Amino acid sequence: MENVVVLIVGAGPAGLAIASCLSQFSIPYVIVDRESCSTSLWRYRTYDRLKLHLAKEFCELPHMSYPLDAPTYIPKTLFVKYLDDYVERFNIKPKYLTSVESSTFDNDEKCWSIVAHDMAKSTIVRFIAKFFVMASGENSAENIPMIPGLQSFPGDVIHSSSYKSGKSYSGMNVLVVGFGNSGMEIAYDLAIHIMTKELIRSGMTLARRLPLNLVDNLLVMAANLIFGDLSRYGIRRPKMGPMILKSETGRSAVIDVGTVGLIKKGIINVQGSTSKIMGDIVEFQCRNKISFDAIVIASGYKSTANIWLKVLDEAAARAAAIPIALEVAGAVTHIEAVILDLDYGGRDGHSMR
Repeated sequence: MENVVVLIVGAGPAGLAIASCLSQFSIPYVIVDRESCSTSLWRYRTYDRLKLHLAKEFCELPHMSYPLDAPTYIPKTLFVKYLDDYVERFNIKPKYLTSVESSTFDNDEKCWSIVAHDMAKSTIVRFIAKFFVMASGENSAENIPMIPGLQSFPGDVIHSSSYKSGKSYSGMNVLVVGFGNSGMEIAYDLAIHIMTKELIRSGMTLARRLPLNLVDNLLVMAANLIFGDLSRYGIRRPKMGPMILKSETGRSAVIDVGTVGLIKKGIINVQGSTSKIMGDIVEFQCRNKISFDAIVIASGYKSTANIWLKVLDEAAARAAAIPIALEVAGAVTHIEAVILDLDYGGRDGHSMR
């Protein structure tokens, strides 16, 4: 049994940022991750050409900037190096190969009880924590849609997490399932916002001073000028603007990296939802039937926290005076504000409330 003040689950960017900020306040913590290294998603489950879709000023972790000569849009390899340097600078030492299996709050003892599996030693590890941070993100597990007949497909079927480059698919007719950023970059919800990186950067800058609905109006007008009417190609925009859509639903605008041009040229064809698969023939809801050589599933990921977290109702947790688990996913902002809300008195006299 290990007693800790704060237990952080996940050694990705969010978990590392939390760890560094806790260190600034001399708050002891333990960080665990089920993989054998930090930021495993970026290291091993991303394609070769990937760059951060947001400008670097929106993607820095707390207390450490990118090198002065870093490009505006950070490539995958540079981002991984930045994260490795971050771990070294703040002396973050995750317990790797440690997978959380359950977590419950003890209302009598006012603490979290967490059971984890040490995969290296094949043993069970138990933690008692005053505070519990879920930083395992929204990308813990592959999201594979249920498509009738998928198992009958004779060609390669991979998730985008296994895709590296198009070299091995040269000359093939490939179906990319999904129209998010991964789907757009590898080649696919038909109601989407397509933006350039520069538009998103401008929108995020304007959103600091202007109402989101006004920013959305400007972005949509600019996107219409750049791309024109895409509905003729099977792409329609949501009624909600891109910034408000992200704020209220978590859905991001799709960043164009040249895909729209290929769609207009007919090199990439946009189809509706997949209805069923019969051998190498894929039937879509629009009744079109097309033969494919390979399928890349680019429908994203899903969080696994609901499997092992037993308290998810924030209102009920607060009513019972439970120090609720803090879930951190994706971009990390205002971490110090979160840390300052912790009811912890450290040895150096910090009171967090």
